[in-house]
Amino acid sequence: MPRMLDVSEDVRAEIGDDEADRLLAGENAPGSYDCTSCRTPGDPEQERTSTVLFVGDETAVLAFAHATCIPSQVVRVSEEQLQGAVRSITGQEPQRPAPAQVPQDTQQAVLGVTSGLVLIDGDLHPALVVEPTAPITRPGSYGTEDEFLPLLVEQGFLPVSSLTLKPSVLTGWSVLLAMGQLHAILQPSAVGTQPVAWWQAHQPLQVTEGWRTAANKSRTVLVFAAPVGSIGQQPREDLLRDALEKAAANGRLVAAAMPLAGTS
Repeated sequence: MPRMLDVSEDVRAEIGDDEADRLLAGENAPGSYDCTSCRTPGDPEQERTSTVLFVGDETAVLAFAHATCIPSQVVRVSEEQLQGAVRSITGQEPQRPAPAQVPQDTQQAVLGVTSGLVLIDGDLHPALVVEPTAPITRPGSYGTEDEFLPLLVEQGFLPVSSLTLKPSVLTGWSVLLAMGQLHAILQPSAVGTQPVAWWQAHQPLQVTEGWRTAANKSRTVLVFAAPVGSIGQQPREDLLRDALEKAAANGRLVAAAMPLAGTS
């Protein structure tokens, strides 16, 4: 019998009518799958299933998800990100991500990104903490003063004095997750309409099941940023919160809320 597949118009346009019709007829649909969002098993004969097409620079990968998790859609990623998605689909464990380079509007430096859950006003929120491994100076500057936070404030991040209020949404920015892994933080492009990577993982970053669950619930990620030496690598989320509160109290923390792009 036909599989319970949803194929969006965007996906159909990419794969063609013939392939879309074969999927809907059950010819090329999987007998079972791991949901690209929640990573739990799915069965297209028993539950509505979304087709999710990951499109890179040269190749594309068709994946599947529970329709209750995410709708059928096209997710555009870099070729490097797509290879990480392929490794996830085939069950091969990706390597732990190497630090990515800092954005174009700052000098060359290495950023560390940590994921965790932060309790604000009684709710657990998925959060990312960004901290460079060295001071960030303004482009063209020959000084040594760390201007990481002022540069982010110019981009729209807001100073955080305490962790009692959820940060406001930063328009045009988003967090890209695919195959249940973190790929990039996107910002508006100075030219054109497609967003560009502000931070991009060299290899997809694993997040916990609890983090993914919270992200699926809120569809929003809180992004905190602090200068080098403010947070550090904290082994537990309670210690991470303590470090964030200390940085906030010392005026060394900025933050913004960002919607999810792609899947979670």
